[in-house]
Amino acid sequence: MRYEAVHARPDGDSTVARLALTASEYGFDGIVVRNHGDALADYDPEVVSETYDVDVVPAVEVRADDPSQASGYVGNHRPDTVVLAVHGGTVAMNRFAVEQAAVDVLAHPMRDDGDFNHVLAKEAAANGVRVEFSLRDVLDCTGGRRVRRLQSLRKLRELVDYYDVPYVVSADPTSHLQLRAPRELVAVGEAIGFSSEQVESGLAEWGRIASRNRERLSDSFVEPGVRRVDERDPGSTGDDHD
Repeated sequence: MRYEAVHARPDGDSTVARLALTASEYGFDGIVVRNHGDALADYDPEVVSETYDVDVVPAVEVRADDPSQASGYVGNHRPDTVVLAVHGGTVAMNRFAVEQAAVDVLAHPMRDDGDFNHVLAKEAAANGVRVEFSLRDVLDCTGGRRVRRLQSLRKLRELVDYYDVPYVVSADPTSHLQLRAPRELVAVGEAIGFSSEQVESGLAEWGRIASRNRERLSDSFVEPGVRRVDERDPGSTGDDHD
């Protein structure tokens, strides 16, 4: 399964429907609509999913001025958000994100002045926070800037690999014109040291996050390993333990 994580209008230039159509044409199985919290999209995920035959996952990418503000946003969005990411790219926000078990994804940690080191890698692994390999800057730039972006992503890959940090891969598109087919993302991933299988796994991880969190958001979920069942079901004997 392959998922792409997108920014739709008004956070991006294309509607959710247009992004879903292009993603379907490129061979993706789903899209994660990761708009920033101050620019959420207006759409019906079920209608778009049925129309274009791709899974549409509601998400929020928390963007804040500082960790204190971000903490409040995470608390507000987590109870009813399928996928919750934190907008990274600064040392403070990268650190905040990897320390929060409630966060699913640290988005683009190497962007702007961001950095990632062994301390953050250990925290991300311990808390199950996925680190994003955002390929947007590599895809959209050339020359020396592209070389620097590749170098920073190679550093990130080495840390993720050494400390066994969970990760996701995305072109981080803000328009359907920025969507890239999985084979193109594989080619970029290989340039930073990933195998094709590792890139595919990073694309699929978005879907795994969505599947897990949808279960947790369902009425039947009590806690990991425990579900609430309908006592009217003659086959039921109470809580269902996995």
